[in-house]
Amino acid sequence: MSLPKTAYILLWYPLPSETFIFREVENAKAAGMPFCVHALYGEARKHLSPQMAAVAPTVARLGARAIPRILADMAWWAVRRPVETACILATIPWRRWSCLEVAGENVFAMCAGFSLARKFLADGIEHIHAGWANGPATAAWVASRLSGIPFSFSARAGDIYPPDGALAEKMRAAAAIHTNNKANIAHLHATAPDAAAKIRQIYNSLTLTGRDVSPVHLEPPYRLLAVGRFCRTKGFDVLIDACALLARRGFPFQLTLVGAGLPLPTALIRRRIRIHGLRARVFLPGFVSHDRMSELYAATDVFIMPSVVHPSGDRDGIPNVIMEALAHRIPVVATDVCGIPEVVEDGVTGRLVAQRDPEAIANAVMALAADRQAALAMAEEGKKRVAAMFDPETNTRAILDFFGSLPRRRF
Repeated sequence: MSLPKTAYILLWYPLPSETFIFREVENAKAAGMPFCVHALYGEARKHLSPQMAAVAPTVARLGARAIPRILADMAWWAVRRPVETACILATIPWRRWSCLEVAGENVFAMCAGFSLARKFLADGIEHIHAGWANGPATAAWVASRLSGIPFSFSARAGDIYPPDGALAEKMRAAAAIHTNNKANIAHLHATAPDAAAKIRQIYNSLTLTGRDVSPVHLEPPYRLLAVGRFCRTKGFDVLIDACALLARRGFPFQLTLVGAGLPLPTALIRRRIRIHGLRARVFLPGFVSHDRMSELYAATDVFIMPSVVHPSGDRDGIPNVIMEALAHRIPVVATDVCGIPEVVEDGVTGRLVAQRDPEAIANAVMALAADRQAALAMAEEGKKRVAAMFDPETNTRAILDFFGSLPRRRF
């Protein structure tokens, strides 16, 4: 298969919370995909796995130190493509972005696109791909408009919910779009119906294979686990409320809530734990590196993913930790948000409950604890499903097929 020399644009790379993207890129590179990765921001230095740390020096980065070069490149393009430069500067910054943070990200990405366009031409890049539909896709779009190199992008979760101020335009301009769950397809169709034919669905690859299944003792005290960034889509406040219900019912449990986030969300979670009197039952170990997660899965009876849709529309796609838990044959309780029902089918591969319903979560946990054989049977079916849907070899081949079919610039 002939594969285009492709520049892959991200905000950060590698990023410990984006192991699925790291695996997508590195698996494809190992299979022969000529990716060169460009990060719009600087280097994320904390919590990198050994493999991530080894890859980090190979990434081309912009960040604040590149601002003088970006401004010089914008002037360079203004001389050579004055009309296109004026059109970009007169339109993109003034879109109706959802908030100042999103606006700032996209304006910087737009400016970065001028530098990337010049570098991509010099490097003989044949195709541009953005790993997210927000800022990275804006940078890819601008670089494509200036250089004539075709671009594509991935559409995943919070980058398309809610749609940013230029998502429909980026979809129309892109050569192709790939998304990692089926639930996103209808949303993208509605955003830009005339770009519907460009959308292709490819699941993420498993990042932890679960070679050793969890014993799932399901004996008191029941060991519950939840994992994720402390942010508005994870629903950890609802989970703490569910734990309060379990405690009032006399259900013996311990919850390990793994993750980290900005100071305010973290403080709010700690406060909720304290108000409910759960400090002896809920443990917050902070961020745990990906290469150590198997140890936690091996000591878990029930995994809980209480995702919610934020009032803004922001939501998860399919949290990769669900697949990792099922790969370790752990019974799962999850909410019916976005693509999660594609993996967790109620009563078949786990327990699926309505979002923002602490009682439903508590009831599902108690039901799993009451019938170990039924819980293990669901977990076993879940393990089979994720092995088929998120097989690294199959999905890497699909990624290669995706890029092999795309238009490219000939030099």
